[in-house]
Amino acid sequence: MGIAQIVGVGIVAAVLAVTLRTERPEFGMLLGVCGSLLIFFMVLPQLTAALQIFRDLMDGVPTDSGYISIILKIVGIAYIAEFGAQVCADAGENAIASKIELSGKILVMLLSAPIVLGIMQMIGSVLP
Repeated sequence: MGIAQIVGVGIVAAVLAVTLRTERPEFGMLLGVCGSLLIFFMVLPQLTAALQIFRDLMDGVPTDSGYISIILKIVGIAYIAEFGAQVCADAGENAIASKIELSGKILVMLLSAPIVLGIMQMIGSVLP
């Protein structure tokens, strides 16, 4: 799926949503959410391919696979939280959008704790 097609879908959805919002705001918002989901599903195969390339590259690097798994989860949480927050913000629900962002940040912080702990232990073992 090319960027031109994705941008085209986005522009068409945005124009239709803005047009509908003047007459039927609930349909305009629904169209905006559907357009966002359609774009997400258009990009999903490329995301899957990128993750597979990342996994293939990491297979050749001698590192703890648990850390790689954590990093991939963190990236996934960040993207999903950002997407959800943007959909809520587009719907005019900025309070909910900010709570989604906060939740994503907390989950990222919790998931990154083992990596930070491992780095701190590594630093502690090098220092006298």
